[in-house]
Parts: sequence; C-alpha cells; structure tokens
Amino acid sequence: MTLAQAPHGFLSPSGVEIAFVLVGLLTLGAALVTVTTRQLVHAALWLVVALGGLAVEYLLLTAEFIAWVQVLIYVGSVVVLLLFGLMLTKAPIGRSPDADSGNRRAALAVAAVAAVALVWVVVDAFRTTWIDLDGPAAGTTEVTGASLFRHWVLPFEALSVLLLAALVGAIVLSRKAKADASAEEDRKAGGDGKAGGDGKAKADAVPAAPGKEGAR
Repeated sequence: MTLAQAPHGFLSPSGVEIAFVLVGLLTLGAALVTVTTRQLVHAALWLVVALGGLAVEYLLLTAEFIAWVQVLIYVGSVVVLLLFGLMLTKAPIGRSPDADSGNRRAALAVAAVAAVALVWVVVDAFRTTWIDLDGPAAGTTEVTGASLFRHWVLPFEALSVLLLAALVGAIVLSRKAKADASAEEDRKAGGDGKAGGDGKAKADAVPAAPGKEGAR
C-alpha cells in the first residue's frame, strides 16, 4: 500500500505535513510583520522571508519548478526591484509615520474576508485530493514549464512589463524630487541674496553721523 492509498487523517500527520504547517506559520508571521512594520526597509526584508517560506512550501508539495521560480523571480527580482525603488525615491530608512494608515480596521476586515474566502475555495476544491509524496514529482520542470509557456506566456510577459514600468516610474519620481529640491534651494538662495542687497542699499542711503569736526 502506497502513501496515496493509505488512509489519511488530520490526527495522524506525517513529518512532511508537520513541516508544512510549521513553515506556513512562519510565513504567515513574516507576512503580518511586513504589513504592520513602520520601517520600509524592514518590510522589504520580511517580505523576503515570506516569499522564501512560500518557496519551501512548494518544495514540500513536490513542485520544485514553482519553488525555484518563486525564488528566482519573486525573491531575486521583485524584492530587489522594491529595494531599488526605495533607494531611488529616497524613502526614509528609520520609522516613517507616513507608512502607517488610519484604515487599519477596514484593511483588517477586507483581509479577513479574503482569507476566509480563499481557504474555503481551496478546501472545497481539494477536499479529497492527496499528493503522493513518495511517488514521482507532480510539478516537474518539464510539465510545469510546458504549461506555463504554452498557456500562460501572455500573463508572464505582462508581469515583466509591469515590473519594468514600476522601475521607470521610480526613476521619474526620484528625478522630479531632485529637480524640486534644486528649485527650492535656488529660490532660497535668490531670496537671501535679494535681502542682503536691500540691506546694503539701505545702509548706503543713511547719512553718516557728523563727527566732532562737523559739530563744530
């Protein structure tokens, strides 16, 4: 009797299932810290942990191709792009009050509803489906790659264009901020120079006080 044919139950989990739950809890904690921290750089680093946890989950589900895509594209590209965006837009390194939103309750309600709906859909779709972890890998590179680049190549390329647009937008915002700062400095320098010139002109216009010779 193989693992797929053996009776399964929640009261008799295997080692892989226990590891899956533990990694899932770690990933969930990292995701919560990502959206609650007020330090943008820390949020990006915790996002790396969350995305890396998802890659481990894919490996535990014998989907090695999706796991390495998760690492190469999301951890290796998206997070690096996010960090470049933070640097190019001169985001604050420490705590940022602007990173906190007053809509915490609304965001929490939407997140809870979305999580419940997602869990319900997944459980309902795979209620009686079990993966044979001792058999051949279900998500091999050949099968998954053929499906991805045959049926999902357009969304894949659209995502790359979206990432490129985000990088270009960050560069434009950084150049605009730099131009505004230079214009502000020039305006202040011009105002200080004008004030200094007016003061000098007023000093020249005031007649000198008569000395002893003039008084006599």
